[in-house]
Order: sequence, then structure tokens, then C-alpha cells
Amino acid sequence: MHAPVHPRIGSRQVFAIAGPAMVANLTTPLIGVVSTTAIGRLDDAALLGGVAMASVIFDCLFWLFGFLRMSTLAFTAQALGAGETREQTVILVRGFIVAGLIGAGLIVLQLPLSVVLFDLMGGSEGVTRAAKTYFIIRIWSSPLALANYVILGWLIGKARANPALLLQVVINLVNMVATILLVLVYNTGIAGAAIAALLSEAVGFGLGVIVCRHYAGGSFTVPYAALFNRAKLMRLLAVNSDILIRTAALIAVFMFFTAKGARAGDVTLAANSVLNNFLLVSAFFLDGLANAAQQLCGRTLGARDAKGFADATRLVLLWGLGFAIVVAVLFALFGPALIDFMTASEDVRRAAREFLPFVVLAPIPGVFAFGFDGIYIGATWARAMRNLMLASLAIFFGTWWALQSLGNAGLWGALIASYVSRGGLQAARYPALYRATFSKS
Repeated sequence: MHAPVHPRIGSRQVFAIAGPAMVANLTTPLIGVVSTTAIGRLDDAALLGGVAMASVIFDCLFWLFGFLRMSTLAFTAQALGAGETREQTVILVRGFIVAGLIGAGLIVLQLPLSVVLFDLMGGSEGVTRAAKTYFIIRIWSSPLALANYVILGWLIGKARANPALLLQVVINLVNMVATILLVLVYNTGIAGAAIAALLSEAVGFGLGVIVCRHYAGGSFTVPYAALFNRAKLMRLLAVNSDILIRTAALIAVFMFFTAKGARAGDVTLAANSVLNNFLLVSAFFLDGLANAAQQLCGRTLGARDAKGFADATRLVLLWGLGFAIVVAVLFALFGPALIDFMTASEDVRRAAREFLPFVVLAPIPGVFAFGFDGIYIGATWARAMRNLMLASLAIFFGTWWALQSLGNAGLWGALIASYVSRGGLQAARYPALYRATFSKS
């Protein structure tokens, strides 16, 4: 073990991590765009619906295990700050083991999973048949996709954001090229899109292992006793389970929002879908800053640097607020034109403009929701984050129930309330957690 590392915390350090993370986030939706476009050119509505349905299932399924990236990032950053060189490699290998076990479990359970998930989705027979074809192929990518979460978290945790970005770009580019070749050139249909996703994850994992081995000093060899240290395994289990519950609650908000929008009619569903693209754009920037918060707060906590931790918190929130204001102004100015560009339906345009003010407002409370998520994860305040997220979920449902007479406006109001409560509750709890954490120093 080396002496704890006290990094200087400034705007440059924030954007050294946030910048590559933002770019990586912007490349990710291209997978869905290319898959949808390639399948769409086959002129078969069932295939297009099938790839859309299966993609949503995998997005939610893998998102549920996002704790593999978050906890790996946080523990690696803390070990880096504490100067624990060997522990950083142990964390990576331990993450690979957990990802492999979960991925293998998903493969083993693929048949009952597919039955339950597709029953819940309720698609037509043709759409469900196409989606199942995609599902039974892409499910084999689970261990690779989850291991890539670990690689991404480990590299960002070690403040190696640029290699992490390049790996994400490679995964996305391989997916796009393979999808175009398999679907449009070799006419493999929806199976080709699934094979392309599997291939891209495999290439990403192979390259990721090479990159990680380089930063691990050329070897993944770690002592058995360190790898299976009971106290650290129990801490990993506790943090991961808390983040899992928190993520499930977050998914519940967006699934409920989507389901209620769908039941309000085709025009409302289409308008909400258009406006959700605006939310995704703001989320790309805010999530990049949340990644910076995870790394810098984890690293300064590992170094027992109370001032550095406070500086990281302040800078992430201030820069986030600046970005949010710019994004909100751009949405207000250009939102109507963007809506017209995304849909030709006058009814959908009219409905989307009606609810545009909610999207203009969303980035402001989103700063604190995303920012404090990153701070809490970096500090591994996972239990507090879980409890506050469950409270926020209750506020979301309570607000929706109180405003349901307003229809879709009430639904959007509930979503904004979930942003406000998620960030506000964590902000209120932050001072006590900060004092408790650094009073032990």
C-alpha cells in the first residue's frame, strides 16, 4: 500500500472525466437508431416492433445490473485515493466474477424470463415472435455486456476516462457495422441485429481486458485470500443490493410513466415519445457529470480528503446547474422547431408543444437528482440512497394520484416531482452523511 493520494480538485479534473463520459453517452443511442433503421428497411412492421420491444427489455434488464459499473467505479476510486494498488486489481477481478455469475444466471433462466417479460409487454403475435428470436440470441451476450460494465467502471474509477470512452465507441461502431452487414447485405433479419449486438459486446470485452491488463501492471493475478475477503465481499454485496433496489425503483418510475402515456391514446403516447428524446439529451450531459462525481468523491473519500470531497461536490453541482440552464434555454427557444422536425403529425405536434414546458423545466431539478446520485455512489452511501429513492418513488406515485384528474399534464407533473424529491432529499441528507464520514478521519 502506498500513501493516500490527495488529488487537486478543480474544473479541469471534473471535465477530464465528465467530457469523455458525455461523448460516450451520446454514442450509445446510435445502436438503437441503426438497428431500428436497418430492420425498418426490410418493410416488415412486425420485425420493427420486435426489435423495438426486445431492445427495451434488454435496456431495462441490463440497467437493473448497473450496480456492476457503479460499485466498481466507486470502490476503485476509493482504493486509488487510499493508495491501495493491489486492491484495485482485486476489485476488477471480483467484478468479473460477479458479472459472469449474473450473466450465466440470465442465460440459464432465459426461457422463464422470456415468458414473463413478453407476457408483460403484451405485443401482437408477430411482434412477440420476432422479439423472442432477438432475445434468445442476444441473451448470450449477458456475461460480456455485464463484464463491460465492470471494465467501464474500473477505468473511470482509475481516472482513465479516455480509454473508457474509446472502448464504448468501438462497441457501438462494431455494432453498427455488423448490423448493416448482417441485416441489409446478408439478409439475416432480426437474428442478424441480435448477432451484431453479441459480436460488439464480445469485441468490447476482448479489447477491454487488454486495456485493463495494461493498467493493472500486466497481470490479473491476485491472492485468493484478498479476492474472497469476507468483510469486503459482504460490503460489496450490501452496496450492490442497495443500488439494485434503487435502480429498480427508478425503472419503476419510467415504466409507469410510459405505460400511463400509452393508455392515454396514440397521440399522447407519440407526443411523450418525442419529448422523451429531449430528456435523454439533457441526461447525457448530467450523467457525464455524475460520473465525475462518482470518481472524484470516491477518490477523495479514499484519501480521507474532506476538503477535496466538498470541492468535488460543489463543482459538479455548479457545472451541472450551468449546463442545465443552457439546455433549458435551448429547449425553450428551439423546442417547437425540433418537435416539428421529429414528427409530421399536426396532432402530435400540438400535444408535444402543450407539454414542452415540463421538458424545459426538467433539467434544473435533474442537476441535483443526477449530481447527488453520483456523489452518493462515489461515497458508497448506498443504503441512504436506496431509502431516499424509495421515498422519492412514493412521492412520485402520490403526486400522480393527486394530479391524475389533469391527465397527461398530471403525469408529467409527477415526473418533475420525482426529480425534485430525488435531488432534494439527497441534498437534505448530505450534510449529516458528510460529517459522519469524515469525523472518522
